[in-house]
Amino acid sequence: MEMASSSIHNSLTPTFSTNPNPNFSRRSFTFPSPQLPKQFFGRILSSSSLTVNTRRPLNFRTRRTPIRTDVKCSVSEVTETISEKKPQLVRRRDIRNIAIVAHVDHGKTTLVDSMLRQAKVFRDNQVVQERIMDSNDLERERGITILSKNTSIAYKDTKINIIDTPGHSDFGGEVERVLNMVEGVLLVVDSVEGPMPQTRFVLKKALEFGHAVVVVVNKIDRPSARPEFVVNSTFELFIELNASDEQCDFQVIYASGIKGKAGLDPDNLADDLGPLFESIIRCIPGPNIKKDGALQMLATNIEYDEHKGRIAIGRLHAGILQKGMDVRICTSEDTCRFGRVSELFVYEKFFRVSTETVEAGDICAVCGIGDIQIGETIADKSIGKPLPAIRVEEPTVKMAFSINISPFVGREGKYVTTRHLRDRLTKELERNLAMRVDDGETADTFIVSGRGTLHITILIENMRREGYEFMVGPPKVINKRVDDKLQEPFEIATVEVPEEHMGPVVELLGKRRGQMIDMQGLGSEGTSLLKYKMPTRGLLGLRNAILTASRGTAILNTIFDSYGPWAGDINTRDQGSLVAFEGGSTTSYALAGSQERGQMFVGPGVDVYKGQIVGIHQRPGDLSLNVCKRKAATNVRSNKEVSVVLATPLDYSLDDCIEYIQEDELVEVTPKSIRMCKNPKISTKKSR
Repeated sequence: MEMASSSIHNSLTPTFSTNPNPNFSRRSFTFPSPQLPKQFFGRILSSSSLTVNTRRPLNFRTRRTPIRTDVKCSVSEVTETISEKKPQLVRRRDIRNIAIVAHVDHGKTTLVDSMLRQAKVFRDNQVVQERIMDSNDLERERGITILSKNTSIAYKDTKINIIDTPGHSDFGGEVERVLNMVEGVLLVVDSVEGPMPQTRFVLKKALEFGHAVVVVVNKIDRPSARPEFVVNSTFELFIELNASDEQCDFQVIYASGIKGKAGLDPDNLADDLGPLFESIIRCIPGPNIKKDGALQMLATNIEYDEHKGRIAIGRLHAGILQKGMDVRICTSEDTCRFGRVSELFVYEKFFRVSTETVEAGDICAVCGIGDIQIGETIADKSIGKPLPAIRVEEPTVKMAFSINISPFVGREGKYVTTRHLRDRLTKELERNLAMRVDDGETADTFIVSGRGTLHITILIENMRREGYEFMVGPPKVINKRVDDKLQEPFEIATVEVPEEHMGPVVELLGKRRGQMIDMQGLGSEGTSLLKYKMPTRGLLGLRNAILTASRGTAILNTIFDSYGPWAGDINTRDQGSLVAFEGGSTTSYALAGSQERGQMFVGPGVDVYKGQIVGIHQRPGDLSLNVCKRKAATNVRSNKEVSVVLATPLDYSLDDCIEYIQEDELVEVTPKSIRMCKNPKISTKKSR
């Protein structure tokens, strides 16, 4: 113990050794600098003890060297070795390309805001809205990132290209695309929740690409923060995902994104994000490029401008790209076409800036190639070769889109025909790689497949705001047959719920064929974290049910796990629907009697049509009723008017309606209204 303490006092450099015994994996090291005496391999060490508990036994040995004040990440050592083996590759030192990845609502967009402010991207007197990277109206309304976006900052003599990525698992296709453009990632983890399902997904993808990882423990100023647990859990996640020893040697930064502070110690944060910027420069390698090679650029993202047309965004892997240059656009060795670069842009601060030349390693935007698609390569005109195509995981959920067949068709929408619907879905495929569109059973039906219900719901909401009018069916899982056995997708569901509501939630998840994997307390807030593996079918319609069971306090997160054997029948809804059997305008007189049969979706004075769902029946099975009935007029005078007290109707959003409907029901989507109705082509239930 005295020898170890003396060794650390004299600032020892890290030395690694591997035990030749194949039955043991034993590594020995010493700490690289007095800056990180309590933190190594993602672990927090006590100043009074040097005992490190990891899955692999550790053996300390020391070697005396001169004092060194800088910290050198092992990732840099590995990349230097690679460049020695390939002398034609050159490492750019003046650029860093990073992606910020995290679970939803772990604060990565807020962290990017602070990074932009401290890099002096905006004027001191400039009014900047919160979550400046969430520029889409839908993103601001929902408080989530849907589309990945590029920006850049300058720190000292280095340009840092930053890509903000979505945090929801349904938009994992965006993350997979973005990782092709970067050399490292900032993995943002909440200081209380720790690694969550989406954290596992994005980290797995980053490790598969071989990227360097800097772990940022965000929201460190929360009262119930537990940084030691979070770092240990993150390290265990690295081990579970088969990370290399160099990747497990990750740098940990503690930060408060909303306050714009960061540091190497949770109890000693700097006044700014300087430690975070320094860690990016030190631990994330620069792009490995072929400076003198033939031009190669992979189109990773596509944007559209009314004046410039299609804009291809990607990282230049090799060569030099110039404005006005003739290029070859390749999809494979055999299929190539030619084009010309009309305009060229790079990202500086928060804007796209026109430039004449872009060197390999930088992220740029190219205009002038009107038919370019994501995954295609912009290459040298004479000797250019394509880069490997982008691979995205297959979708797991599908929904049927069809034209509107209700009596109210054409009242509110601008685009209502099959041609309009087909053209819009085809256009979506150009940018949304994780989505699939197939023809349905009829000429006016299309099957849209995605990574989850939210993935498809965002498309529906965007189309609705663009003036489209159509109908969608209930979500269905995409099954597979392996060795003549039916298999369905399974997902990992994590639920944060207060302890007093844990019983009803556990019962509900059990009915949906969920199998509990883990249960643990979460901080000092009296919240429990439940982890289940359950079929994707069981998750359809679960969000509203779980909010009802927990009185609105539960938080549900899911992510795709794998395909498994068919789990059996699952009943996702116990109650039927109240269906209008006559069209017209609803009246208070009719609704007063109807509300005794269940909860209503409509109030008085609302136009309805025959077959429209107007409420939830309090019993199983559907019930047809007349919500347009008027009080009969007589010649008998009444001394007192009878007052009618109506309950407030349920206000279901688009997501709620899609979760609610079953096999024989449809959601009618128009720019101003969202209605539900029975599918006239299917009559599987008997109406009473």
